[in-house]
Amino acid sequence: MKKQIIDFIKNQSIWIILILSVSFFGVMTANFLTLRNFQNILLQISINGLMAIGMTYVIINGEIDLSIAMIYALCAALVIGFQPLGILPSVLIAMATGIIIGAINGIFVAKAEINSFIVTLAAMIGVRGLLFIYTGERAILGTDLRFTLLASYRVGGLIPLPAVIFIVFLAIGEYVLRNTSHGRNAYAIGGNKDAAEKAGIAVKKHIIINFMLCGAMAATAGIIAASRMNTATTTLGTMNHLWVIIAVVLGGTNLKGGYGNLVRTLGGIFVVGILDNGLNLMGVHTFYNMLFMGIILILVIYLGKKLEPVKT
Repeated sequence: MKKQIIDFIKNQSIWIILILSVSFFGVMTANFLTLRNFQNILLQISINGLMAIGMTYVIINGEIDLSIAMIYALCAALVIGFQPLGILPSVLIAMATGIIIGAINGIFVAKAEINSFIVTLAAMIGVRGLLFIYTGERAILGTDLRFTLLASYRVGGLIPLPAVIFIVFLAIGEYVLRNTSHGRNAYAIGGNKDAAEKAGIAVKKHIIINFMLCGAMAATAGIIAASRMNTATTTLGTMNHLWVIIAVVLGGTNLKGGYGNLVRTLGGIFVVGILDNGLNLMGVHTFYNMLFMGIILILVIYLGKKLEPVKT
């Protein structure tokens, strides 16, 4: 019985943390349990949530992508900067940029066999340089107000459209992980890359595809963020990669690869979003908020070893 209780806590830990977080902030802040605030939370988590989908795939592969936030920021700048060409062309340019950068990351990791931490750290620095070059270190303002409808529209008058887009992509991503050969191969590669190669799995191809997916999700998040503000700045995306990694790991995805799923990543995204929102409502200064999130990251990695969900 004791073992069953422990196993239940391990498997459901993210949902227990989520319930405790909602309960705590619901008691501590008057405005937390309101429709307006939950709409705001949904809008906020949809951006990091989209990036977390791609990051989950990459981490399941046993890799990491530190460049995801800078890809997000660059694509936000591109979709604003190319607005004079039209909304659709600017969106396509931003998406193509994210996918291409993801492909470059994947090629260096898979083909050149360079550690993904080093590759994506270099990409993070390089893409940030591109962002500064493109923007001239100035904010870029949008010229087409129709573009803002993407972030401002409410489905059924209640649910922000970006949240719906996030959930649709998450559902598709979870289906692929559970029901396709690409998903099964992602787990196999993360579990044991050498064994996966011996089993005839095209390891390099799958790794490149997942980095491209990560870039595409970062670009999508950037497009939504740009629509929300109708502007792009060089400060965008400064910390997002950390929030995304925290959410994915908090959701139970193993940093060593081979285990994880997007349902628990959804829980992790909600926990991170609610913590950030709740602390802000309590008036906690941003600097202390960042300190708290840093502590959470360390605890998450440590507890991940102790409370890794039981594989069933």
